Amino acid sequence: MNQKPQRAGPGVLVIFGVGGDLAKRLLFPALYNLLQEGLLPEQFAIVGFGRTEVSEEQLRDQMRRNLREASGESSADAAAIEWIVSRLSFVRSDFTNPAGYDELATKLREIDQALATGGNYLFYLATAPEFFLDVVQHLGQVDLLNQANGQWRRVVVEKPFGHDLESARQLNRDLTKVAEEEQIYRIDHYLGKETVLNILVLRFANGIFEPIWNRRYIDHVQITVAETLGVETRGGYYDHTGALRDMIPNHLLQVLALTAMEPPSAFSATALRGEQVKVLAAVPPLGARDCGMCTVRAQYGAGNVEGSSVPGYREERRVAPDSRTETYVAMKLAVDNWRWVGVPFYLRTGKRLPIRRTEVVIEFRKAPLALFRGASSTLPQANRLVISIQPEESISLEFQAKVPGTEVTVTPVAMRFCSRDFFGYKNRTGYETLLFDAMIGDASLFKRGDMIENSWSIIDPVLKSWAQGAGDLHSYAAGTDGPEAAHELLRRDGHQWRALA
Repeated sequence: MNQKPQRAGPGVLVIFGVGGDLAKRLLFPALYNLLQEGLLPEQFAIVGFGRTEVSEEQLRDQMRRNLREASGESSADAAAIEWIVSRLSFVRSDFTNPAGYDELATKLREIDQALATGGNYLFYLATAPEFFLDVVQHLGQVDLLNQANGQWRRVVVEKPFGHDLESARQLNRDLTKVAEEEQIYRIDHYLGKETVLNILVLRFANGIFEPIWNRRYIDHVQITVAETLGVETRGGYYDHTGALRDMIPNHLLQVLALTAMEPPSAFSATALRGEQVKVLAAVPPLGARDCGMCTVRAQYGAGNVEGSSVPGYREERRVAPDSRTETYVAMKLAVDNWRWVGVPFYLRTGKRLPIRRTEVVIEFRKAPLALFRGASSTLPQANRLVISIQPEESISLEFQAKVPGTEVTVTPVAMRFCSRDFFGYKNRTGYETLLFDAMIGDASLFKRGDMIENSWSIIDPVLKSWAQGAGDLHSYAAGTDGPEAAHELLRRDGHQWRALA
């Protein structure tokens, strides 16, 4: 990762799907935060492209209201909001209509002349995945991906990137027929979270952690993404996707790669992504016989979440009443290399769990207990390093201490660092870093094509095994911490999940 310059260079951000939820809730608030941090250039413009039936002025009004709400009516910077809105223009078009791309090319030339943006364009695909290839191919047909004369043209592709290994490979092949690999920025917003980036700093900027970051000292690793939400309005999409496809190859395996990677030779895109690819390539795929022992899938039933009664998954809108789609996945993986052989990596993700939490738990091997067997009424527990990614961004180290008194009683205590308390910064969307990096051409936190394919290679055998009937579909009540089978997955190894409380 490069040291950030004072601001990005001239350019135009084109958002395909500007009327969608992603643009309104995350992209525009991220731009607002970047502007307030002084990272957007004066020679900057935004073009929205989409099918939403509004005029350009109506779109500006919508974004003005959204930004006020996102930043808080009382604390909103009116001048910053107007700066962004004044630079927003709109092309109303279907994503497959060639005429819309001709209009876009004309509008971009006009912006280049008016604002001296230099012909530099960042195309953000905030669309449904079925339009990714259509958009890129049409951009190529109107010569908007040509980087001649020192201009840069980049394409940001959202997840999901394919629905299995073969579709991901095919999409990679098709995109690179139109654009160069270095022009394609495959985004995972989890990699823009401050605490995810802090994993690298924690490991490689501190002399106390990296020497013990290996199989000699670490017993196992847990990576959790827990959500309280159900499928909301996405029932139709989710019922054809499921938790495994939706979360594991994108978020959880990328966090695993950062946690387990070797020290890169430099904080550059090539070095960072190269080490992550090596980790993913070292994860042995689970065979059909392994799936029953190393994976758990489950679906939530009716229950109570945060004090409210909620329906079961099969009662959600646009979900088949006999659906066998999983809303919870737990799995045990290995990283078969010198550093990690013998250390299990446990992954879990689910909807309608009791709390919203994303975290990495590094559990160290227990200290020898012989000293305390006769001297203490309680035996020491394993030390844990807990890296919390959301909703709170914090790091805590759990270790053992003596309880004051005449008896030798040992209890776990924690040293804790919280970004909000220490630095006092406001919440970010997670897209600020990624948008800025795409503008300056730093691909360190974006996924390369081979990273995508290696991730799918890990879960593709599981998908096929489940499709052939391997492994039971368990159930769990909404508001509980998942099925009993997920706890048994760890108990067999003498471990237990960190409690979701």
